[in-house]
Amino acid sequence: MTSEPLSKLSVLSRALEGELLTDRLSRLLYATDASPHQKMPLAVARPKHRDDCVTLMRFAAQERLPLIPRAAGTSLAGQCVGDGLVIDFTRHMNRIVSIDPERRRARVQPGVIRDDLNDALSPFGLMFAPDPSTSNRCTIGGMFGNNAWGSHALRYGTTRDHSLSAEAVLSDGSIARFESLGGEQLREKLALDNLEGRIYRAVYQAIDRRRALILDRFPRPDGIPRNAGYPLDVLARGQPWESRGPPFNLARLLCGSEGTLALVGEIEVGLVPLPARRRLVCVQFDSLPQALSAVAVTLNHKPSALELVDRHILELTKTNLEQQRNRFWIEGDPAAVLLIDFVNETGGEVDATVSNLMAELRSRNLGYARKVLESPLRERALGLRAAGLGLLMGMPGPVKAVTGIEDTAVSVKDLPAYAEAIFSIMARHGVDCVVFGPAGWGVLHFRPLLDLRSREGRRLYERIVEEVFERAIRFGGTISAKHGDGRLRSPYLEGLLGGELYGLLHGIKAAFDPHDLLNPHKIFDPPPLVSDLRAHDNGKPVAAYFDWSREAGLRIAASKCNGAGVCLKSAGRGTMCPSYMATREEKHGTRGRANIFRQVMDSSEPWTAMNRELLRDVLDLCLACKGCKSECPANVDLARMKAEFLQQHYDRAGVPWRARIVGNFDRLSRIASFAPTLSNAVLAQIWVKSRLGFHPERPLPPLASEPFSRWLKRRRPAEPAGQKGEVLLFNDPFTEFYEPRLAIAAFEVLERFGFRMAATPCLESGRIQISQGLLSAARKRLSRAVERLYPSAVTGRWIIGLEPSEILTFRDEAADLLEGEELRKKARIVADRTLTFEEFIVHESGRLGKNPFGDALAGKTLLVHGHCHQKALLGMQPLLKALSLIPGVEVRPIPSGCCGMAGVFGYEEEHHAVSLDIAELVLFPAIREAGTDALIVAPGTSCRRQIADGLGVRAYHPVEVMLMAMGLP
Repeated sequence: MTSEPLSKLSVLSRALEGELLTDRLSRLLYATDASPHQKMPLAVARPKHRDDCVTLMRFAAQERLPLIPRAAGTSLAGQCVGDGLVIDFTRHMNRIVSIDPERRRARVQPGVIRDDLNDALSPFGLMFAPDPSTSNRCTIGGMFGNNAWGSHALRYGTTRDHSLSAEAVLSDGSIARFESLGGEQLREKLALDNLEGRIYRAVYQAIDRRRALILDRFPRPDGIPRNAGYPLDVLARGQPWESRGPPFNLARLLCGSEGTLALVGEIEVGLVPLPARRRLVCVQFDSLPQALSAVAVTLNHKPSALELVDRHILELTKTNLEQQRNRFWIEGDPAAVLLIDFVNETGGEVDATVSNLMAELRSRNLGYARKVLESPLRERALGLRAAGLGLLMGMPGPVKAVTGIEDTAVSVKDLPAYAEAIFSIMARHGVDCVVFGPAGWGVLHFRPLLDLRSREGRRLYERIVEEVFERAIRFGGTISAKHGDGRLRSPYLEGLLGGELYGLLHGIKAAFDPHDLLNPHKIFDPPPLVSDLRAHDNGKPVAAYFDWSREAGLRIAASKCNGAGVCLKSAGRGTMCPSYMATREEKHGTRGRANIFRQVMDSSEPWTAMNRELLRDVLDLCLACKGCKSECPANVDLARMKAEFLQQHYDRAGVPWRARIVGNFDRLSRIASFAPTLSNAVLAQIWVKSRLGFHPERPLPPLASEPFSRWLKRRRPAEPAGQKGEVLLFNDPFTEFYEPRLAIAAFEVLERFGFRMAATPCLESGRIQISQGLLSAARKRLSRAVERLYPSAVTGRWIIGLEPSEILTFRDEAADLLEGEELRKKARIVADRTLTFEEFIVHESGRLGKNPFGDALAGKTLLVHGHCHQKALLGMQPLLKALSLIPGVEVRPIPSGCCGMAGVFGYEEEHHAVSLDIAELVLFPAIREAGTDALIVAPGTSCRRQIADGLGVRAYHPVEVMLMAMGLP
């Protein structure tokens, strides 16, 4: 950026109450959305209120500076990619202004998240109906800009159908409210002598003079959704031209205009009652044509949603940690499935309709398996469909299911023939293709499998897009049905609408925005399709410590994130991403980090000092919780990528003092254990904590008076013991030196169950070193541990661990970090025989007897917080099921993500505050509300320390709870 633009932007920065970000990192973060395109913006503005939007618009008009409105950045067509000034509405303009339950409407700022709005509406029995698959992070402003709709559009329609009015900042900085107008009101607007009046006259005259052309040339409205250009046809079917049509309302024109006409600062939306009954019919087919043939039959029963998912996505769910749990309804290996949802506000007729549909499907022999699901199983099955895009981006290797032709739509009756035509195009080019989407509305998301990094891949991409669009138009369909025009489809919009109508729309744009400042090059004057693609190949592999071969190397692994933003969750909606939930900053979410990692890896020299500084900045608040490894549909593992980066950084800049200390935690703990009282007194000193870089208010965990191994040497095994076989306890440093009572409890519990117990000497899995990025040191410790555990594992003995992060390292990173195939083979055998303590209890529950525990805890509530790695790699079920074996207790999971401690993260002086902020999102409030009668259960040592330090409440390991249930001290 030159000095002149910088000086002008500094003037703008001083005029804003919000922020203006001009640093390189921020610009890189906002250079992409969920499309294949990438363009470095000039700067990023985050307006605080409407007056900031006015300031931005007036500055843009004065300086002829392009403005690019942006909400959640989940657009698939490149709507918010450009080289101007990006305006992010999500940071500050995210307030629900008012809710009017009686009139069923709400007023919101553009940054309000759709699901958050519905959470606020739920107590009134209402909801905002459009439900795109990104509903837990997309905003009302983004939905308005793209006229978004989702699976249930068959029942509820699109965002435009629920948009009542909009307050907008026009291109001259003036403010206008667009709403429904009666005849006299419209005449008053037409007579205004200002920009608002010119806009009304331009739109009115365009429709009045060319109404026949508009109604003829727009894709026919017989059930085909369309988001192509500006919806003049929608207005042309209303008043004053159709007396019984809806009133004239320019908010309906703005909806779907992709930020090219005005800056929208407030939106009034209509609301509908919450459904009282929901049932989902899942039908599985041996072939895609058979599934398509069932669509028309199903529509006769008026479903609320009808989605198709093909074999490609179903296959990917087998290896996705999160979606494996949502495959429970799938039988065999279907070529395609239909998910047919029925909802009703009164609760009536749904059951009868479902029964009638099932009967017709059976009579026509449509589908080889049919199931009906109710909540909560219904939501899990629909979650599998919603994850489709992310799953496709997680495909290993450089070939991806690319966007571009996925937004075409034709009449449902033409769908089988159209699909056959598209697959013929693919076959002619030798390209495989994924297909999924809302088939019930004539939309199939075709995604060809291409490598856009290669010249041949980009050539094929252009050819396929051109041929498919030509075929869609020939079928009387549209090229932009749902995801809009953006960068992707704007080059082909004139071919869809014809030159005359396209020119008419251009006149509307000129009336609103005469200097082309608002999101230029979208809809009109677009650059070529393959310009500014973010995928490129510089041909140089990157040396790495982890084995990234399953992803075809570190470069390709870094490109798995497509930008859909599943990580941009509000608190209570999952584990990923705790630092984003606490800060709401793009750079502290998985998408932001992966975005920067990809751009760094795509550079010719990834590990330069400048690039390493970028990565340090975005990875600083990464807690390595591994929520992204499971909850991200693409399985982006930022914890592993962070560890890889840190080691690469240390190789070039040296290992910091604190990382060296933490990396030798096991050895230092062993030395300190010889004088635990003295050691604890020293470590409690503020100056010691300051020297270590730890926060003075955070107590360090106290050493136990005696290590576990010392206790073990002097005890005798319980008698009788061993009839159920021998179990080996993995004795990690936390258990050995700090909480030996847990290992003692494990021995007591399992020996009472009839197992013969043994324990390893104190061993490290390398977890601490991996978390610090000391991969060379982790490799050495892992090697020793694997060699020690292998003889037990190869004989079939179970190896159990009490600290989830330690024992799960063998099942997660071990084989990919160790060197040499022989050692990796041993690591895989060890991984197959390792279980958490709770997993082992569940695994052996059938052999524990009818009531393995006593009634000492009957009537108690167990409030359970799962460890992040446990949630990510196993899910909560083993933990909850193990605790549910205790008779008479109520097991209640806390819907928390990470506790915020994350090993040493919460101890570090610079991270202490955000650590507590994360805990305050869900965990701490849930414990406060639980009262003193509930037992707090947390398997992770860091989690228990966070709860103790932050609330003064003791949390128990599950093994302690089981010991209590047996009536033992």
